[in-house]
Formats: sequence, C-alpha cells, structure tokens
Amino acid sequence: MTRRDRIADIWGTRTPYGPGDTWPRRVDLHLADGLTESDVDRWVQSASILHSTGDAMDIAVKDGRIVGVRGRAQDRVNHGRLGPQDLFGWQANASPDRLTTPLVRRGGELVETSWDEAMDLVVRRTRELLDEQGASAIGFYTSGQLFLEEYYTLGLIAHGGLGTNHVDGNTRLCTATAASALKASFASDGQPGSYADIDHADVIALFGHNMAETQTVLWARVLDRLAGPNPPAIVCVDPRATPVARSATVHLAPRPGTNVALLNALLHEIIERDWVDHAYIDEHTVGFGDLVQLVRDYPPERAASICDVPVEQIREAARLLGTAERLMSTVLQGFYQAHQATAAAVQVNNLHLVRGMLGRPGCGLLQMNGQPTAENTREAGADGDLAGFRNWSNAAQVADLARVWNVDPTRIPHYAPPTHAMQMMRYVEDGSIRMLWVSATNPAVSLPELARVRSVLSQDRLFLVVQDVFLSETAQLADVVLPAATWGEKTGTFTNADRTVHLSEKAVEPPGEARADLEIFLEYAARLRLQDKDGAPLVKWSDAEGAFEAWKECSRGRPCDYTGITYAKLRGGSGVQWPCTEEHPEGTERLYADGRFFSAPDYCEDYGRDLVTGAPLDADEYKALNPDGKALIRAAEYWPPHELPSPDFPYQLVTGRTVYHFHTRTKTGRSPQLQAAAPDVWVELSAPDAAALGAGEGDVALVSTPRGSVEAKVRVSGIRPGVLFLPFHYGYWDTDAGHEPAGAGRAANELTLTDWDACSKQPIFKTAAAAVRLVRAADGPSDAPTTTASAPVAGDPPPTRGGPAGHAEEVLSGQAQEASR
Repeated sequence: MTRRDRIADIWGTRTPYGPGDTWPRRVDLHLADGLTESDVDRWVQSASILHSTGDAMDIAVKDGRIVGVRGRAQDRVNHGRLGPQDLFGWQANASPDRLTTPLVRRGGELVETSWDEAMDLVVRRTRELLDEQGASAIGFYTSGQLFLEEYYTLGLIAHGGLGTNHVDGNTRLCTATAASALKASFASDGQPGSYADIDHADVIALFGHNMAETQTVLWARVLDRLAGPNPPAIVCVDPRATPVARSATVHLAPRPGTNVALLNALLHEIIERDWVDHAYIDEHTVGFGDLVQLVRDYPPERAASICDVPVEQIREAARLLGTAERLMSTVLQGFYQAHQATAAAVQVNNLHLVRGMLGRPGCGLLQMNGQPTAENTREAGADGDLAGFRNWSNAAQVADLARVWNVDPTRIPHYAPPTHAMQMMRYVEDGSIRMLWVSATNPAVSLPELARVRSVLSQDRLFLVVQDVFLSETAQLADVVLPAATWGEKTGTFTNADRTVHLSEKAVEPPGEARADLEIFLEYAARLRLQDKDGAPLVKWSDAEGAFEAWKECSRGRPCDYTGITYAKLRGGSGVQWPCTEEHPEGTERLYADGRFFSAPDYCEDYGRDLVTGAPLDADEYKALNPDGKALIRAAEYWPPHELPSPDFPYQLVTGRTVYHFHTRTKTGRSPQLQAAAPDVWVELSAPDAAALGAGEGDVALVSTPRGSVEAKVRVSGIRPGVLFLPFHYGYWDTDAGHEPAGAGRAANELTLTDWDACSKQPIFKTAAAAVRLVRAADGPSDAPTTTASAPVAGDPPPTRGGPAGHAEEVLSGQAQEASR
C-alpha cells in the first residue's frame, strides 16, 4: 500500500492497458486522520454526488459518523478509483454551519422556527396564490444533485398536482444543451455511448470538454490507455491549454463563439475526402443532402480565418476524425455554454452519423452531463419536460402520463413549452411568478448577471422558499429556509452520464431536524391534500423505494425504461445501465446498436427546432421530415456572437470550473483539502496579454464587463491570447459580504450577461466582452499604479459570447493523503 498526495496527484497511479482489454482495477481510499480500514464500523454503498461520472464508492461509518470513503472495485464506472472531490468532499457533511432547523423571515431577519410553522407558511401561501392567480403563480427551481425519487415526486406534485408549467433545474445551466442536441439528432434524450468505449477507441475527441478536471476518474481511464500499447489519438477543442490539450495529438484553440464554423469545416473536409459511410447514411438517416450543401461553404481556409486556428491543424484533426476505425466523442460546457450551443453540439452528432460510428465498441458519443443527477432531472420531468421522456406536444403521450398518474390529461400543463429557468426569472421579475421554491441550488451565485438576479430574488412580492444544506447566498434572501439532508444521510438512486443507475444508501442520520428532500416534498403534498381523479392521494408512496417502484411504471415502454431494475439488483454489485427490461435484464451498454432509434413520429420525445432560430417543428412537419423514424442530420449556418469586443472591452471572458470545486462550493469549500488547494478566485491570462498588462503571476487585476467587475489574482497560462478565464465557483458565503459584494466582486457571474441558446435555453457563459487592468503587484500596496491592456487581435474581428472553454486550473499542491492499493 502506498500513500499518495491526491490533491497534487489528481489522477493517481497509472495502470496501463491496451485496446479491447479490461481496465485494471485500482481501489482508492481516504479515511479521517489516524483511522485504518479495520477501525471502520461498517461500509455503506453509495456513489459520488460531486460530478457526473458516477464513481461508485462505499461510505465508511464509525460511531455514527462518516469518516471516509473507498472506491468500489466491482463497479463498471470507476473500477475502484476515486477523484479528489470524491476522496475529500464528504467532510462537508459534518460542517458546523449545517442548517439544522427551519428558518422564517420576521422583521427582515431569518429566525428559527418549527417544521410545522414553516410548512404551514409554505402551504398557506401556495393556497392563496392558487386562489388568486392559479398555478402559473408558482415555480420550482431544483438541482442536479437530488435523487431520482425526489425529482419524480417533485415533478408529479408540480405538473400533476398543482398544474404549473414553471419547473426547471440548475441543469439548465450545464446540460440542457446535451438534451437539446440529442433530441435534435435522435428525437429523444439518452446518451448513445458508454464509458467503456474508451477501452476500444483509436481516436478520442473532446469538444469543449476538459475531462481531466471535470471527470477526473474518466480521464484516468484515458491516461491509462495513453500509457498502454496502441494508444488512441486525442483531438481537443478548447481555447485553454488544459491537461487534455497538453495530452492531445491535435489541439484546436478557436476563438470563443466560433464552434459551429469549426465543426462545419471538419465536416466539409470529411465529406470532401469521402470519409463517410454511405450505406449507413442511406439506411439510417435523413438530411445528409442538406449538410453536404451547407458545408461546401466552409472550407478549412474559411474556418481558419473565422476561428483563428491554423488551417493545417483543421485538416489534421479532420483526418484523424475521418479515418478513425473507432471514434469516441465527448462534448461539454465549452460547447454547451457557448454561442450557438445546440447547433455546435449537433454537428458532433452529425460527425458520428456521417461516419456510421454509433452502437459499436469504441464508437461512443457522449453529450456529457455536468452534475451527478442531471440525467434524472430530465428523465423524471424536474427540468420542465414530461416524465419518461414523453413529448409534451403529443396528446397521446400526455394522456399516457395522465393514466400513470391517474389524473385528467387537462391537469398536466401542455399548452405551451415548459418554462425554462431564465424565463422563470423574468416572470419573477415582472411579478407573474410570486412563489419560487428553490431546492439544492444557489442561483444567487450560479446564474448570469448576478446584480440583476439578486434584485429579482429580493423582491418583497416574491415568496421565496429555499431548501438546502447550508445557508447559501440564495438562502439568505429567502422567506422560508428548509434544512435538508444530503448524500449519505438519505437513500435514493441516481444516473450518470452513460445511463448507469447507482443506489446510494443512508449511512448516518442527518444533523438536528434536517430532513430528506423526499420527505419534505411528501409532507408538502400531504398538507395540500393533493388527490388523483378518484379522490385518492396523488402521491402514493411514503419512502424512496416506493417512489422508485412508481417511477419504474412511469418509465415502462419509454426510452429510459427502468422496469428491470430493483433496489435489490443494485445492492452489492455494479450500477446498471438503462434501458433495463425483461428483454435486457442486465441493462444496455450502447443505444442504437441496430440502427433503430427512438424517433418514430408517434413515439419520439421531441419534434425538433430550427438550430439557428429555435423555432419548433410541429407534428406534421416532423412526420413529413422523418416518417420512418431515422436519425436526423441537421445542418446549421455559423452566425457571429451577440456581444463583440470593443475598444472599451477588448477581451473575451470565459468562465468555468476547477478540479477542486463543484458549483458554488457549498460542499467543496467546506472540505479543508479542497479549499486549501483553490482558496480564491483567479483570472487566467496568456503570456502575451500578461506582458502587455505588465502583470505577473500573483498580481491582482480587475476584470470588468458592462455588468460589473471582479478582482482576482493573475495566473499566466497557455490560454489563447485575447481570452480571459475566471472560475465561477466563488461567491460570498465565506466572506464578510454575506450574499453580495460592497465593491468589486469575486463571483464570475457578476460579469456574465443574460442571454441563452435559441434551442436549449441554456445561458451563454462563454463569453462576455471584457476589460482587464492591473490593480497592484503581488503583495504590493493597494494604491500601486494601474495599467490597462488591449487584447491583441489577429485575423477577423474576434466574435465573443460563446465558444469552447476549459473548466479547470493548474495542478496545485496540497496536504491530503490517499491510499491506493
């Protein structure tokens, strides 16, 4: 057994293997200081809730407390490995500032109260608004970190009980484009590929996906392939010199906002050189002719000018993608949070359809998720869609859901598209939504244009309910705060980005009076006396397993069919991939292996949208386009971003993640090792830009946009010139500011603008036009001379707002230890 510093050594010891081999096991472990495995009273099965990989683990319990974690060697996802957030994030559960008692606002202050009084206030206000205005007065904004059972219960209450259309999750900020892109190409959500495709691929392409720091265990699998015989080639699209970029065979660093132009050029080259599978295209797709016609106008030379990428690199990347025998592609926030997000992500789908690379080992396509249970919000209808990937604009599918819930179909809102999160905030702003229930998320730090968000959430006419583990910046604005249990303190299931379902068992009791989110939702439904059409309780379960069994019936016959999964099946072994049915009792590793899709007009989840305008297709238009239910190849023109650099704001700002933190640090910021590794915000500049600014490593700079400013320490890196990077995790809960800054902020979203993708409605965090100036030298006086720098511009004027951005920082050293055996 060796001891390793898993803060500095993020990915752990290499275990090389070759194509087609099984990824070797490596069990990672971290226990509280002084403890060994023999000291542990019991181990409780779970999986990680701090990223979307779904690393399976066992929770170590001693004397009724969580004291560590150990990877599960038998699990198909991680083969025993854990990343830094897995190893150290559990310590937040025991943080002394946990919420343990309900709070209500009296005289402008939050004060402790009883559960009875808190729930009475929530239910009373719900009834008042239903009487005064109807269900449209009430909105729910949830998370990507609750359990499937909780999302399904919430979706039933909101859609089938209250009848509101205002339901969404913070998954709108991270993976709405994944769903939108899959619906555009396959007419249904659901990841086609499998993590195991890494074991077989000869080319792995990462589009706007800094896997090395957002899914560390998955990247360890890639590193082990790179260290073994016959390693795959790596294609990386990212304006930053991330660890992925440093390992890449070809690294394309386009201007933010130009992803569609770049992908069109790659497809142009692949089609021009006839690296296409004509038989697959003819048999299994529609729309190829439109793509051929459009990409004729995007030769590599044109994309090189638009994207400011060497034409030779575009051609070499196209050669690797076009001649791969087994191509695996992943996509994440560098595309999803960018200008023309859905259009760009769909072109990656097109790449696989044109090459006939779906449903075979190594031919994996993963429109990745950013959160551990993002897949479940989409499946269960907590993101606004209807449960079971049902089509809200198909009356027969709405009626089928009404049958499952035993309600009248007219009770389920399907008169208009579901209300996305940013539109919900606008409805709050104009006063039409008067009650907003926020669960397990922190929009006062994570949404764009924070000054506006704080103003919206602080309105006296808004009744704000916040259900969380800590008194976040959002909770500080609430009228009622409900203390929630978290991972390890409740039981439920969640599904990762390659459709693997894991069970997380309750290991310890929650602190004080904190309750499981499911318990809170169940009490809300009971107090409202929500009923089905026969007068029986609408919600017919009382615990997590009962909710899961009900969900299985809801999923029956749908693409995300869980009917072959039980809690007993998930206990003791590996997670299981849906669909899991009588026909496929062990789950389904890859979708579309037989060239059959979920896209038949009567069955599909979505009819699609125009990729540029977002205008929806109706049922007749879709049926005319795709009568036989094939995959859809959808072409898209490139359009410049909405906010362009100017003399006053000459840079492009991208925001993203660091390997040591998750979202707004409500958990990771309370882990000593993770917080010490990344204690505060920084701004990343290229070496030429830093030189022009007269700034060095550790100096303090002020980054500004038309919406605000952030003060941050400088890091000089390999990011492309003219681009700035800020991590978005940092808010104000651990500062004297409370929930908002008095002057320059530290939250990156003080700078971002209110805008979203036309199709997915995902906010565009990459990029804003920005300026930067030097405030003071490292450890220098605050009144040091200041310098303002202009960004260098090459080729075409650099489009802003959007584009592939990485999401991480340089590796930092730390103190925490981990055992690998």
